[in-house]
Amino acid sequence: MTTWIRHKGWTWGFRSTVLLYFFALIVLPIFGVYVQSFSAGWSHFAESIVEPIAWKAVLLTIKLGLISTLINVLIGTMIAWVLTKYRFPGRTLLNSLVDLPFALPTAVGGLMILLLLGPGSLIGEAAEKLGFEIVFHQPAIVIAMLFVTFPFVIRAVQPLLEELDPLEEEAAYTLGASKTTTFFKVILPSMLPGIISGGMLAFSRALAEFGAVVLVAGNIPGRTLIASVFIFGEIESDNPAGAAAVSVMLLTLSFLILWIINTVQQRGRRM
Repeated sequence: MTTWIRHKGWTWGFRSTVLLYFFALIVLPIFGVYVQSFSAGWSHFAESIVEPIAWKAVLLTIKLGLISTLINVLIGTMIAWVLTKYRFPGRTLLNSLVDLPFALPTAVGGLMILLLLGPGSLIGEAAEKLGFEIVFHQPAIVIAMLFVTFPFVIRAVQPLLEELDPLEEEAAYTLGASKTTTFFKVILPSMLPGIISGGMLAFSRALAEFGAVVLVAGNIPGRTLIASVFIFGEIESDNPAGAAAVSVMLLTLSFLILWIINTVQQRGRRM
């Protein structure tokens, strides 16, 4: 059996199958988007990018994605700390619920936000009495992005906290360091690679969100229209080249983010 597995022909076939699968599922569709974006010529590509509605949608997506990422980094790090450092009733259930956004269709998440914060809801009506609205405005988009990206920072920071040697903290306390000094000098540097990579993954995921956002955003150009919804609208308007041009912008940005994450993780392993 072992001899058969080590046979060069089987190994070559296994590697070829994996590479072919990766090429067909990932590389080919991405290559197709880039080709489609330039199918009408460079001038049409440039016009699609500089179109006011398009670049406003991209800039709005980046702005709201950054806001949701900053919130996720802060809250996600705190949740990871609590789940790792403390033992309390319901901890296992809470730890399981962290991954719920991965399991739920994003449209279901958007529907939950709509029902919870919409005009007919208790919270929505209270917000209207205070003079502001949540659903169909930018706050709802941020909340939708928060929901779908919620697990990334938590799951990136948790393993680092679990691997942290308690002796390092004890040594810091023995040398007279306060809890604040120990956190910033000992614990935070160990958590930082996870915070950065988790935050970047959350940001990259927020840029691409569609299902939850389309239900709770007003989709008003320049105000609540984000890039993914704009791309969908361009497809519906029979303008695939324009949709592909904006998609290329998001793809390129996501590639840069993933490259940075990989660089940070490699440096973290060397330290």
